[in-house]
Amino acid sequence: MTIVLSFTSLCILLIIGKVLRVKLKFLQKLYLPAAVIGGLVGLLIIQLSGDALPAGVTAGWNKLPGFLINICFACLFLGVNIPKLSTIWKQSGPQLAYGQIVAWGQYVVALGISMILIAPVFNLPKFFGVIIPVGFEGGHGTAAGLSELFASYNWAEGTDYALTSATLGIMSAIIVGTWLINWAVRKGHTKQLKEINPEVSGQESNVIGIYDPEKQPSAGKQTVVSASVDTFALHIAIVGIAIFIGYILKQGLIGIESLFPVMQKNGILSAFPLFPLSMIGGLIVQLFISRVLKIKTILDRETLQRISGTALDFLVVSAIAMINISLISKGIIPMFIVVLVGILWNVFCVMILAKRLLPDAWFERAIAEMGQSMGVTATGLMLLRVVDSEQKTPAYQAFGYKQLLHEPFMGGGIWTSMAIPLCIISGAGTVFFIAVIAVTLWLIVWFLLFRKKHHSKPE
Repeated sequence: MTIVLSFTSLCILLIIGKVLRVKLKFLQKLYLPAAVIGGLVGLLIIQLSGDALPAGVTAGWNKLPGFLINICFACLFLGVNIPKLSTIWKQSGPQLAYGQIVAWGQYVVALGISMILIAPVFNLPKFFGVIIPVGFEGGHGTAAGLSELFASYNWAEGTDYALTSATLGIMSAIIVGTWLINWAVRKGHTKQLKEINPEVSGQESNVIGIYDPEKQPSAGKQTVVSASVDTFALHIAIVGIAIFIGYILKQGLIGIESLFPVMQKNGILSAFPLFPLSMIGGLIVQLFISRVLKIKTILDRETLQRISGTALDFLVVSAIAMINISLISKGIIPMFIVVLVGILWNVFCVMILAKRLLPDAWFERAIAEMGQSMGVTATGLMLLRVVDSEQKTPAYQAFGYKQLLHEPFMGGGIWTSMAIPLCIISGAGTVFFIAVIAVTLWLIVWFLLFRKKHHSKPE
């Protein structure tokens, strides 16, 4: 009965979040996902009820995000027609360079303010600012997925800070993004949108989050005959295989670590989370199916997106609901300081850097990047849809191709997982220095490869 009570409680919170999104205007204007709203409702209920909640209501909620994030990352490359690197680079080179600068810059500004102000004034770790790239660029899934890593280095509260920064990030992305769109329209920086029309910008399903009956898209295709195996079951099984390959890869890392006493002492490889390796597992499965077995129709991308989306929704609800308010209350002021610095960095990138680094439709490209780097990919696409509802600019294609190379490393990927152990073992200064070098290198890449071809004078 405990499992039933716990699961149904999560379902109720998700439904409450959806109902509130449909009924409350201010939530519609914020475009908050139902999972975030439901998680906040759950957080409020848990904080107000204290020990009055029936036993078992939240059973397993702390462990659930760490498992579900593996499903989200395993689905990243499954069902995707992976193009050649040359094609990706040609279509999204400047976008990738800009996205990398934005992502690495979050480490620079957040760790910089932590070392200069947060650590000496508030007596918090110098690596405190890592919650910004984890929460902003990574999102709720990454923050929750790194919980065991945070705990293994005796900073369990890092998960709560990161989850809170992810929540503030996605809200700020919508509010600040809307302000930036209005600014761009007034300044004439948008290619397609020449005036803000609330009815247009909030068209289709964006406001209440329910499709018109005539515009309901397909949720996926039946790729196999159900008499043999259900399509959904087959896709879930393949996701499970991808995660298992990730698990095997992690065991390999642990085996390598055991050969080196220094690495074993610090637990560098054994603490590495499973979800980036699940992503690699998904890539291996996809390449095996498409290039070895040469079966290109058995996996349906839309079905895999539904699986990933379902896992992410339940992940977000449980993760937000279980935020430890008493822990983050001790660092509420420094947390808001680093969040503000993170927001200002993203605004600077859009208003100052983007017009100098991105080619045609620079604002459309930049606003999508800001939404993704402060919230989730869907937030970036939603903001892009406002300024380019008919997809007439190259921003959609450039952003999509860029994600294929960007996400595995920065958006909760390999580097994000490595940065925390490096911060704690080697010090925040080491990661800060690496991030500064990375920003510099990507600026050099842009200058050498894209300046003459794509550079346009600032408007």
